[in-house]
Amino acid sequence: MKTDFLKFGEQTKSVHAGEFPDPFTGASAPNIVMSTTYVVDPDTGFSVEGLEEDTPWIYTRWGNPTIAQLEEKLAALEDAEAALAFASGMSAITALLFRLLKAGDHAIISDVAYAALAEITNEMIPALAIEITKVNTSDIEAVRAAVQANTKLIYIETPCNPILRLTDIAAIAAIARSVGAKLAVDSTFATPIATKPLQLGANFVIHSLTKYLCGHGDALGGVILGSAEELVPLRKHTAIRLGGTISPFNAWLIMRGLATFPLRMKTHAENAAKIAQFLESHPKVKRVIYPGLPSHPQHELARQQMNNFSGMLTFQVENGKAAAEKIAENLQIIHYAVSLGHHRSLIFYLDSKDLMQSSFKFTAPEQVDSWNEFAGDGIFRLSAGLEDADDLIADLEQGLKYAFT
Repeated sequence: MKTDFLKFGEQTKSVHAGEFPDPFTGASAPNIVMSTTYVVDPDTGFSVEGLEEDTPWIYTRWGNPTIAQLEEKLAALEDAEAALAFASGMSAITALLFRLLKAGDHAIISDVAYAALAEITNEMIPALAIEITKVNTSDIEAVRAAVQANTKLIYIETPCNPILRLTDIAAIAAIARSVGAKLAVDSTFATPIATKPLQLGANFVIHSLTKYLCGHGDALGGVILGSAEELVPLRKHTAIRLGGTISPFNAWLIMRGLATFPLRMKTHAENAAKIAQFLESHPKVKRVIYPGLPSHPQHELARQQMNNFSGMLTFQVENGKAAAEKIAENLQIIHYAVSLGHHRSLIFYLDSKDLMQSSFKFTAPEQVDSWNEFAGDGIFRLSAGLEDADDLIADLEQGLKYAFT
């Protein structure tokens, strides 16, 4: 009997959704099916054109039992009808853009977003005769003003990477519906524990599985979630042909990480809140941005659409670029490294001038003003891990001491 996991709590879904004892061996833990091909009936078609949802396994680029288990678990966590896993977050994003946009279409993209998305929509996508408008999506009227008759997609991140600015999902969803456009939400920083964008009117949710959902920094992956009506043709006509298939081994690693996902998110948020409070009171820290702090410019919106404030925070100091070298040299626990959402804490300095030249090529003064409000000359992006909060605070205190002596 198939279990409807949507009626269960988050921890139960994280442990059990998509999994079942092996019918032949009785193994409780899910198997890893690494085969790339499967024995099929002689009348099986050779083209993906004949692929149906109930088609037996044929070739792992088309579908795989382990990947399917991961997709079922992710769909349960996001309260989605369907999920489609990819080899990375960017392969998921690329598949969505290629599915929804064609020459002559227009898309509105958050002017601050994951760097690879920012860069692909600066050059590669516009080169396909698709018009892109970059907008501060926290400004509802700016989004409304950017809509055109040929707008097919509005793409937002909330909180956005790296500055932790928020966007009102329900408000943007209403704009998208009013013009017949689709709304896609990158919810990597929030995770399904904090926010469920589909419930707020989004058509698609995107996650980098590499981050919080895996949780251990050892497997790349991405996912798109939404309705079966949208995702079945996306899989058949776009994802399979682009070939960004997640390795079954990575799918298994991510599925294993998900068993502790709600517990991890609780600790991530608790640690981040304690660190943010410490940094906000530190004499050498100019500004701290964390959705859970009352000082966050959009704290009320965070309280409305986030049930967990996650583990990401940023802070600013004087001469941040020079301070970064000293801080990195003197940290004993926190790793000076990119990425986020791992069990270990990570910190990295992001220089505003460098980012504006490479990724975020703002075209309006108000976009620069919004960036400066959240990031100033540059920010330390800190991903609070699962270590003891007191140890993390002591590590930061030591790093900051050496940075200013």
